[in-house]
Amino acid sequence: MATERTLVLFKPDAVQRRLVGELYSRFERKGLKVVGLKLLKVTPELSKQHYAEHVSKPFYPMLEEFITSGPIVALCLEGPEAVSVVRGMMGPTNGRAAAPGTIRGDFGVSRQMNLVHGSDSTDASAREIAIYFKPEELVSYEPTLSGWVCASDEK
Repeated sequence: MATERTLVLFKPDAVQRRLVGELYSRFERKGLKVVGLKLLKVTPELSKQHYAEHVSKPFYPMLEEFITSGPIVALCLEGPEAVSVVRGMMGPTNGRAAAPGTIRGDFGVSRQMNLVHGSDSTDASAREIAIYFKPEELVSYEPTLSGWVCASDEK
């Protein structure tokens, strides 16, 4: 198993609904390590950079309007197979189709206002992390509890 880093965004709806602490704690309790964290406002330019593959699609203007509508919280998480772990914790994009126990299943009923973004591959995570974090904003450390989270051959 490879230790990976992945980008997670708590979108404007999560911030406005005051779910940041709840969502953050889910990732911590799972055993993922937070190596980067910031509050920011996504600009139209940043949105176009992040969602470059969607800019020409008909739904993009609504996506940009939403992601720039309020502050977001950006996290860089690290852990064994972090990309797939985070994706599983989020649940499907549409909250109405998400199983209870997932973030979107517990807190969402919308396709667009789906609370959280997580990178969908290790390539995407590397690209997205670089959009939101400078290298010096990411902190490497070993939590004192890491030996109780997973075995040494799983790191």
